[in-house]
Amino acid sequence: MAISLSSLNRLSVPKPPRIVIYGPHGIGKNSFAGSAPRPVLINIEDGHPTGQPIDAFPKAEGFQDVMDAMAALYAEKHDFETLVVDSLDWLEPLVWAETIRRNNAANPSKPWASIEDAGYGRGFVATLDVWREYLDAINALRNDKGMAVIQTAHAEVKRFDSPETEPFDRYQIKLHKLASALVQEHADMVLFANFKTSVTRTDVGMKKVVRGVGAGTRALYTEERPAFLAKNRHNLPAELPLSWEALASAMAASSEAARTSEAA
Repeated sequence: MAISLSSLNRLSVPKPPRIVIYGPHGIGKNSFAGSAPRPVLINIEDGHPTGQPIDAFPKAEGFQDVMDAMAALYAEKHDFETLVVDSLDWLEPLVWAETIRRNNAANPSKPWASIEDAGYGRGFVATLDVWREYLDAINALRNDKGMAVIQTAHAEVKRFDSPETEPFDRYQIKLHKLASALVQEHADMVLFANFKTSVTRTDVGMKKVVRGVGAGTRALYTEERPAFLAKNRHNLPAELPLSWEALASAMAASSEAARTSEAA
């Protein structure tokens, strides 16, 4: 296809967001997702994650079940506005199993019993092709059907080897590093949910005791800090209350500010 300046389009109206929200177990990720407009759940963990009624596909037992659910949302008429995938770290073993199945079908003389059987990390590299199929399906629902997508994930604390400082621990998405990088790059927002805490220091005899304290306030972080990964493409405040309403209001305010700036 020939490309010329006549093919340019002005991108001014933001598309529905592709969101990854991760955090400690029980923080409220699924309640957040379940409060989004007209949600439908691809249920991989087989729970009742939102504490409120939600339409859900049967529990996904394999990767193809996940793809079939998204294909149904693409092909059939419905009024759902938000796809919720719960969760990415439970989806990952299904991706590994699908990658192994494809390898063994193509190479029956050299089958893999596990994703590590390929050696030297090649199995994890091979999983990226399967992950990309999943992400392409998300793009189709977002671009052609106007659906927002919220993907939940659990957090884990891992060492980060910074090229600028000494290594330090931080919260990260509980996925293999290659899959995590791909998912983060694809997302419009990577949001970290956690309880707000502060540190107190008390002298006890000859030593100083450090305690973390908090009132149970839950926060949503939208920008990366040394303690956690996060990002957003909507010029959001760095911290918000952990609720869909707070995020939607911040997104609307950001869009209005952008329109006002463009008009000026």
